[in-house]
Amino acid sequence: MYKKILENLGTAVVLLDGQLYIQYMNPAAEMLLAASARQLRRRDLTDWFGIEQSQIDGLHESLQSGHPFTRREAKLRNLSEQILTVDYTVNPLPMPGENWLLLEIEARDRLIRIEREEELLTRHATAQMLVRGLAHEIKNPLGGLRGAAQLLERELDDISLHDYTQVIIEEADRLRNLVDRMLGPRKLPDIADVNIHAILERVCSLVAAESGGSVELVRDYDPSIPEFRGDAEQLIQAILNIVRNSMQALQSSHTEKPVIRLQTRTLRQITLGTERHRLVCSVRIEDNGPGIPEELLSQIFYPMVSGRADGSGLGLSIAQSIINQHHGLIECETRPGRTLFELFIPLELNHESVR
Repeated sequence: MYKKILENLGTAVVLLDGQLYIQYMNPAAEMLLAASARQLRRRDLTDWFGIEQSQIDGLHESLQSGHPFTRREAKLRNLSEQILTVDYTVNPLPMPGENWLLLEIEARDRLIRIEREEELLTRHATAQMLVRGLAHEIKNPLGGLRGAAQLLERELDDISLHDYTQVIIEEADRLRNLVDRMLGPRKLPDIADVNIHAILERVCSLVAAESGGSVELVRDYDPSIPEFRGDAEQLIQAILNIVRNSMQALQSSHTEKPVIRLQTRTLRQITLGTERHRLVCSVRIEDNGPGIPEELLSQIFYPMVSGRADGSGLGLSIAQSIINQHHGLIECETRPGRTLFELFIPLELNHESVR
């Protein structure tokens, strides 16, 4: 009964003997440390715990003194070489002849990420609401201007003056199209089974043609990713917007040996916003360009925000809207020499869940 409770806990629980070897770990701990109890049972503590020596010393001191302690936002390295931010509590357990230690480890990365994602989704939803309101206020007078220009053109006897009314009509149409693009995809999604790698290959062929082969495209695909329900055309548009941005950044910065890497992986038990998904497709798009200015990073998914003088600032906003329609999310991290966009798309969606 107690073992069943431990195995269903979301908190990672690890039991260490007096020599600090693992005697038990629940499934949550195996997932956190990216290894099974059998793999770690005789591994040295430094293989999976305690990047800092003070963390190892703390466990030895707790064994000797019998005093529990807690550490906040400590760093652990799991067997996949990931650096994790965790809170952990150590409780000594008296056993015949020696103390054992019970570790309760709570991953902070997930909580930090959930908070960041919720903020990102809230900001994007707020921006979309503002844009919709603005679009309504802009499109109504634009329609009136266009109609008035057409009526004026009919009344003008001097044909040479028609050039001016055409300018009014064309500019009104251009502004209307700009507003429509700000609003993102307007048609209902055409839902069908889609293959993420077919989508990526389509994007690669388009970008290769546009760049004239000046940017190297490196693929690193996980062939085990299954098909899922989605709108292939819209997903191509979303990913193309991101890859094209990378290509343009590489070209405008004259980056030596420009490279864009596209990687796919399957992730398990991922929380996006407030919803937890059993399986998620991760698409990572990474370039070796100059990076995104820090002052723009928190705003890049807003409409009309661009790091290029000739950019419209709509590509990433539209991409985020499309991925949101698939109940997913786009995240970005950047530094000089590396910019990474990661798309998370749930794999278990059905027809009705894509809106």
